[in-house]
Amino acid sequence: MADLKLLYDAILTGKHKIAAEITQVAIEEKLEPKELIDNYLIKAMEEIGDRFEKQQAFVPELLMAGRAMKASLSLLQPLLKGDEATSQLGTIVIGTVKGDLHDIGKNLVGSMFEGCGFQVVDLGVDADSDKFVTAVKEHGANLVGLSALLTTTMPYMKTIIEALKAAGLRDKVKVMVGGAPVSSSFAEEIGADGYSDSANSAVIKAKELLGVA
Repeated sequence: MADLKLLYDAILTGKHKIAAEITQVAIEEKLEPKELIDNYLIKAMEEIGDRFEKQQAFVPELLMAGRAMKASLSLLQPLLKGDEATSQLGTIVIGTVKGDLHDIGKNLVGSMFEGCGFQVVDLGVDADSDKFVTAVKEHGANLVGLSALLTTTMPYMKTIIEALKAAGLRDKVKVMVGGAPVSSSFAEEIGADGYSDSANSAVIKAKELLGVA
């Protein structure tokens, strides 16, 4: 019988093989996929995010937990019924902006959003404004996350916001920005809706912006 406490612990401690094995047993026992996601995957990611905020966990632990969560989620997603497959919290398009190739922070944010119940569309690095506009249209996203680690690429965040305006999408999405050199005052200056300095606080801010907190 699947020990779901072990599933929670496996994700929390980043043991992706164990997480996948327990998930497979749970599937064979016909346990409800959505219940596993809501009560174990999401809860474990919320806990590791909380520990990170309190400096009781660090970037490697967050990345490992994200990897374990994805190992489990990849087995469960194909089993979700139609309307469940689309996340109840929303869809976020994330990417590191044009000219910037750094992705550790973006990957952390993506894992945290996915683990907490969002559908994540990751555009990778060096993503231009056209990519963001196209992805928002294609996926009906209600959230956009822009990442930059270089001060030279930060201004491109404003270019993306202007492109969303030009495409008539700006009022349909909330835009969040982040990255080491980015600040809340810069976010305000370029017309973003929110700023976050960590993966966990990004999810909290996103929920607040979307009214799903």
